[in-house]
Amino acid sequence: MMSARFSGRSFDTTLFGEFVHVKSATATINDESAVAHTRGVTDGYTDGKVACDVEVELDLKQFKKVHTAAKKAGSYRGIEPDDMMFYADNGEDEDKVELFGVKFVLADILNIDPESSDKTTRKLKGFVTSPLFVNINGVPYLSKEDTRGLIS
Repeated sequence: MMSARFSGRSFDTTLFGEFVHVKSATATINDESAVAHTRGVTDGYTDGKVACDVEVELDLKQFKKVHTAAKKAGSYRGIEPDDMMFYADNGEDEDKVELFGVKFVLADILNIDPESSDKTTRKLKGFVTSPLFVNINGVPYLSKEDTRGLIS
């Protein structure tokens, strides 16, 4: 028996503690781990710094939730970093990605195309700030060695 596969429509997304419907969302991990060399010959690797960039596109109705958070904080830049979760479950499989301490900045605040019938959207860009970093289906991306002294 074939089971339903996940699509973008399968995911519930939280932002500022509320469910939001996103037009699109991406989270990209940048890991600068690299190969080590001894006299020009590969000889292991070094752990590099990591970062996770986030981009979320919302229609104006969903963007009101961001606006409410900004109003509460006193400004858009004043919004404190917050955790974000993407979750899908079809009864057989589940997928859960958690991003910790995401600090958002506004990106595309206006994009008007008089020829288009698409809904008007706004984009948020952000970056993960917490040493908890990213969990994928309950497994952290970073090792305990990576976060020693940062997480108790």
